[in-house]
Amino acid sequence: MRRAILVLAALVFTIGGASTGVALVQIYQENNFQASTKIEIAKLDRPAITSAVYTPVKLGEVIGIITIPKLSETYPIVQGTDDKSLKAGVGHYVNSVMPGVKDNTVLAGHRDTVFSKIGKLKIGDFIVIKTSSGTFNYSVTGTRIVQANDKTVIVPTPTATLTLSTCYPFYYIGSAPDRYIVSAKLVNGA
Repeated sequence: MRRAILVLAALVFTIGGASTGVALVQIYQENNFQASTKIEIAKLDRPAITSAVYTPVKLGEVIGIITIPKLSETYPIVQGTDDKSLKAGVGHYVNSVMPGVKDNTVLAGHRDTVFSKIGKLKIGDFIVIKTSSGTFNYSVTGTRIVQANDKTVIVPTPTATLTLSTCYPFYYIGSAPDRYIVSAKLVNGA
């Protein structure tokens, strides 16, 4: 019986200010150790942008769509983090920058709805945000758990960053004491 092991690794390079990405797929089979060829999944050949143009947005208005490929999840992004906005989708903190802009874009979602699987994200996983200003690809750089009143997750950043926040522990009954944070960096924008 032959078994195949599939290894998928996404590589992102910055060359002359532009990001390019190539995914390598290798298949090793027992007994003959054959390796398959390189498969190009995505070319991220546009420079990472530091600003995007947005028109003023009202509280509760949909500003875009967030897709997390690893989790097979897609949700609307709604301006605001009040109860009504969070029931409609993923909320955008109004005091943070819009997606694709140089600084910290902060999004929040409920742990039992839109961000119920967020704990499965690992470093290198992609998060895609589509807005009227373009499509922005982010790569996860880390996760952490902070106390509910920790405001360090909404501070400005020197580069285009995405911060996702949800209550933690995930299966806590009542108001959770902590927040689960996912940090990601912009790898390209359109």
